Amino acid sequence: MFLTKLTINPQSPDFRRDASDVHDMHRTVMAAYPELPPTTVYRSTHGVLWRVDELPGGQIVQYVQSQTAPDWSHLPERSLLRPAEVRPLQPLLESIRPGRKLTFRLMANPTRCVQRKRIPLRQPTEQVEWLVGKGERHGFVVPVSRQGTPDVVATPAARLVGKKRQARHITIDPVRYDGHLVVTDPEAFTAALVNGIGRAKAYGCGLLSLAPARSISA
Repeated sequence: MFLTKLTINPQSPDFRRDASDVHDMHRTVMAAYPELPPTTVYRSTHGVLWRVDELPGGQIVQYVQSQTAPDWSHLPERSLLRPAEVRPLQPLLESIRPGRKLTFRLMANPTRCVQRKRIPLRQPTEQVEWLVGKGERHGFVVPVSRQGTPDVVATPAARLVGKKRQARHITIDPVRYDGHLVVTDPEAFTAALVNGIGRAKAYGCGLLSLAPARSISA
């Protein structure tokens, strides 16, 4: 597996176009991977997940995870502030073990089904409960903070919109999760790391980023 860090030039007209239509962003990302026959599920075959982060100071970084090595030479000139940074994720996968505590970030699309329609969860308590439920399925738990609540912060992110073929509109209300988790089932957790968590994986959701746990819990 590979993780790419793209330091975006926010003045790039190509990035601004993609930022206004998440389906265009999806196509730009997928252009870094070999084309496949029409019958193949393109994104999932290459294992592509991505997320855009706005960092302090206005810097914009896009992270792209994939099972196939990417080729970013297709990106338009001046779309990046520095060359794409690609590193292997195998050392991370090999370090996963039961009981390991990690800091994480996840951009996700928490929803519930109401009369066959997917409804976004808007209350912070519901959003956190959604993540806790995903943890039970995907081999991790969210520990309790010193305040006695789950050690995670759920922050609403900017709405993602776009349009697919046949005028089908895309509307996603993502939530960014920042906090700590503890691995309980390495096999299930590794699968979640590789395949992503939740819905809208083609559109900037589902990528779980990990780092060593901070020494002092929030």
